[in-house]
Amino acid sequence: MDRLLSMQVFERVANEGGFAAAARAMNVSPPAVTRLIAELESYLGTRLFQRTTRRVSLTEAGEAYLARVRQILQDVEEADAIASADTDTLSGRLRVHAQPVLATYVIAPLLSAFRQRHPGIVVDIEVETYRDPPIEDFDITLLGADANFNANIVARKIVESLVVLVASPAYVQRRGSPKTPEDLAQHECLRLRRPSGGPLRAWRMWSEENTGDEVEVNVDPVLIANHTDTLLRAALDGAGITSIPLDMAAPYLTRGDLVRVLNPWFTGRLGMYAALPSRKFIPQRSRVFLDYLVAHTREQNREALRVCTAC
Repeated sequence: MDRLLSMQVFERVANEGGFAAAARAMNVSPPAVTRLIAELESYLGTRLFQRTTRRVSLTEAGEAYLARVRQILQDVEEADAIASADTDTLSGRLRVHAQPVLATYVIAPLLSAFRQRHPGIVVDIEVETYRDPPIEDFDITLLGADANFNANIVARKIVESLVVLVASPAYVQRRGSPKTPEDLAQHECLRLRRPSGGPLRAWRMWSEENTGDEVEVNVDPVLIANHTDTLLRAALDGAGITSIPLDMAAPYLTRGDLVRVLNPWFTGRLGMYAALPSRKFIPQRSRVFLDYLVAHTREQNREALRVCTAC
């Protein structure tokens, strides 16, 4: 029995949630996956999966084994990376976790150019929102948070973005544009629900012309969602005013699909952070991806600020 291959297949079955899905992901036959798992369970003398006609789930022994297997496979990848560190061509699988909005608006747009530069790196992205993301399970975990984010994790700040209020031209034509922050109470506002739940906070706003002054505005939103794309789509269709990071809004402002309202007021600063596992060694493929991510997002942010100045 090839124990390393069996461990790799076991991890993939656990990640994919099924034997057939793991077989497709690894480009092997389902009987081969079944055989390797059976041999591994026989070798260990315990069942790793509970199998039913509808789903596959880890047993208690499987959960414990998976935690150790992931570390072992990471160690093997790191050993390979150290051995090939002096070569010109980087290769291997880069596991990235990202919240949906970051996956759509940050990661996806840069993948084509990054892959052309590093064709040997396979980027494996998991898109999900966790209250406590499993940072140790990924090479890089992208987090969006307030600019003053501080947590007991190894994290690199990638970029900071200002948050602005936007609406569609059709909405502004129909309802007019607020002249002061207090006018928002008379408008149809679209708000993002906090990940932790609870009541919505007031919009805390400041003007770039009066950096020392802040105002808090309470509004009764007509739409609340925990999904940024839903609010964006609704704003584009004229449903109301929403807040959005400037670099995300820039393409829509440039095309005229959205207009900024209450310029020069801002409603927040958001930071994007890359959290890393607590291991001391960082594979070179992680380093080059982070460097590319920093360069790409900061250039995008500079362009967004230019658009903002012109709008």
